[in-house]
Amino acid sequence: MASSMKSLFSDHSRYVESFRRFLNNSTEHQCMQQFMDEKLPGIIARIGDTKSEIKILSIGGGAELVAKTSNLENIKFTWHKETSSEYQNRMMEKKELQKWDFIHMIQMLYYVKDIPGTLKFFHSLLATGAKILITLVSGTSGWDKLWKKYRSHLPRDDLCQCVTSSDLMQMLDKLGIKYECYDLLSTMDISDCFIDGNENGDLLWDFLTETWNFTTTAPPDLKAEIMKDLQEPEFSVKKEGKVLFNNSLSFIVVEA
Repeated sequence: MASSMKSLFSDHSRYVESFRRFLNNSTEHQCMQQFMDEKLPGIIARIGDTKSEIKILSIGGGAELVAKTSNLENIKFTWHKETSSEYQNRMMEKKELQKWDFIHMIQMLYYVKDIPGTLKFFHSLLATGAKILITLVSGTSGWDKLWKKYRSHLPRDDLCQCVTSSDLMQMLDKLGIKYECYDLLSTMDISDCFIDGNENGDLLWDFLTETWNFTTTAPPDLKAEIMKDLQEPEFSVKKEGKVLFNNSLSFIVVEA
């Protein structure tokens, strides 16, 4: 690995911009909306069948969208700006573990150091009939193949782990925790990545590789190899002149 290569997380502003480009070029949010429209109502309904109220814990959800959402007059929110491990430590110190009916972890387990320990802890907080919804990239996605083949050749950062639904299901199986997994197709248009000097493409390269200024700092042979792979069927599909990276998501529903 060339000495000039460094983690994208070392530059907050560039990470934010590359993430914004990812959202603009992917169907990530549409995929999540599809799940919420088609599957989530039934899951929530099963939880609420025998309850007058549902206690929900959001891990990594944030407060911004809630502030803009109407018809939430009868819902009470308590916000804690802390990591999941900080929440866990705070609850353990209090020795008063509150039970929850629904816990959701949306695209956040990549940033947890001890994933099995985190799963075990939050599973212990589930009330009778409760569920945890976990969202992360699918083990059948292009991310899984990209990480497995190239992670050791790219800058490493303790902030982010390369974990997919396949890894998570193995952890849940070892813990003896029951779950259901739903996979939904999502894509990211990476066509601009193959245009030299394209700003959007350069930022998408950064996001794909988690590398700051990947196109100018990566060794030419590494860049050429990844560029070739990203156009292969295992990673992407070519449709109507576009290269669409497989960004498929998994929605894992964990049972109490």
